[in-house]
Order: sequence, then structure tokens, then C-alpha cells
Amino acid sequence: MSPVETDLDLLALGDALSPYRVFSRDEWATLRADTPMTLTADDLAKLQSLNDPISLDDVIAIYLPLSRLLSLYVAATQGLFKATQRFLMAEDGKVPYVIGIAGSVSAGKSTTARVLKALLSRWPNTPKVELVTTDGFLMPNAMLDAEGLMERKGFPESYDGTALIRFLADVKAGKSHVEAPVYSHLVYDVVPGETISVDRPDILIVEGLNVLLPNRLQKTGKPIPFVSDFFDFSIYLDADESDLERWYIDRFMRLRDTAFRDPRSFFRKYAALNDQEAETMARGIWHSINLPNLRENILPTRPRADLVLTKGTQHRIEEVALRKL
Repeated sequence: MSPVETDLDLLALGDALSPYRVFSRDEWATLRADTPMTLTADDLAKLQSLNDPISLDDVIAIYLPLSRLLSLYVAATQGLFKATQRFLMAEDGKVPYVIGIAGSVSAGKSTTARVLKALLSRWPNTPKVELVTTDGFLMPNAMLDAEGLMERKGFPESYDGTALIRFLADVKAGKSHVEAPVYSHLVYDVVPGETISVDRPDILIVEGLNVLLPNRLQKTGKPIPFVSDFFDFSIYLDADESDLERWYIDRFMRLRDTAFRDPRSFFRKYAALNDQEAETMARGIWHSINLPNLRENILPTRPRADLVLTKGTQHRIEEVALRKL
């Protein structure tokens, strides 16, 4: 059989070879079953990010079924952990269930993370749910400047990967009061001396651009952990490049009239731009930084996710792909 015939045969198999089971929005919505709606419109308004619209219908159709699925996964994982502890005759400990959320700039990761946190924390057993973004593990601007990486901010090399791995290892080991650095989007930098404390949560959500990116393999064969090694479940927010670009530019234009006008803002210099100048600047940033990062580092990690949420042109999630067990 020729290579061409082999390729055609593989294409013909199509979905049979896919590691995912794909659902339309309506198909996924039926999986909610009797999961109660615990968020109000006011709650949702406080959770959504700038220029990332989300409705109660989105929560009902997409996030309530996901909440139900995660409740099953968390219970199963906790049961397996307890069984393993008994097998090892080890002392009982508390290991958090860690959920990773990845995707491009302007895909809506922050809104998804906050909505999930709110829903999961309102389960009947009221678990302790905490949320950390990997922005805090970016290297400070002074260090990025010194190493010529300011134009690569958000790329894998701009993070303190060792600190992030150490943080996740400590949380996963059940340590109490594990500190994570804080990032300010207003000043566009890590806040010196400011941290948040993660204290043995039942569930930890980790949100960031490159959280599903594997490390480079070592020639020595020495095991080096990936960030995703600490995840029990992972989600990728997906959308067409053209939509992501438009959403990014729209958000930039809105920030120009709001946060950029704050004297403390790193982007204060953009507040005085007219509409055409601001759009040109936003498009330039997208094509020089965010789009290359998406194509080189973020999008290639999509197949590593357990769940892929695909958005349409209006931020509405139209398709859900769940990895087959």
C-alpha cells in the first residue's frame, strides 16, 4: 500500500481515530441532568472579564454539565488516592484536585476559571476551591529587560518555570500556606513582595497561556516535571485566529478608554491615541507577539487537553470535545 493510500485510509477513519468525543452545544447541554443552577445574573456580571461576554444560558448549557462531570472525576480521584494510601499503609493526607486551563490571549480563560471556581465551590459538600494564574510567575520586567525578553513576554522563556513547578509540587504534596507571587495587569509587572497563600484546597484551578506546554526532553534521560504533570484535568479554550485577533483589538480599544487612563498604568502612553492609531497599535502587538506565541507554543498544546471548548464568533461555546478514557 502506498503512503498516499495509507493517508487516505486514515482520513476515512476520521472520528474513529480521534482521542476525543465531540459534542455540539445542544448535545453537551443535555448532560447537565439535575445539576442545580447556583449562580445569578449579578454573580455572573462580577465574574466575567472585560470584553468576554457570558450569559446564564452559557452557564446552563456548558458549565453546569462540566461541573457535573468534574464532580464525578474528583470523587473518583479521591477514592483512588485513599485506596492507594491504604495499599501503601501510609498516613492519610490531603491532595488537591488540580485543574489546568490553557488557551490564547483573549480566548476567555480568566472568565472560564472564575465561573468554574464559583460553581465548584457551591457543590453540596462546599469544597475549598482556589484559583491561581501563571502571570505571577512571569519574570519581573527589570529581569525581562535585562535579558532582552520584554517583546517575548508570555512566551515560555519569560516565566520562572522552576518557581512554578516548585509551587505546584508543594501544593500537590499537601503543604499548607504555599505562597504564589501576584501580578498586576495595571502596572504590567509582578508586584514586589506581594503574594497569595494557597492553603490545602480541595480543588486548585491553574490558568495560563502555556500551562499544557511540555518541557524539552533531556538527552540524559533525567526526569524533569512538566507543569501539566500536576494536573488531574485540563481544559483548552479554542477559537479561530481571526476571532481572537478581533477580540484582542476590541479589548485594547476599551482599555484605552478605561484602565489605560490610570496614571499608574504601564500602557498610559496609549490612552491618547486616536481610534486609528490605537487599532494599528493593537494589531501590531497581536501580530508581533500574541499570534506567534499562539502558533508556536499555545495551539500545539491543544491536543494535550482533556476537554476542548470551542468558541464561535460571539464568544459563545459551540462545541465541546472530551477526551476518551
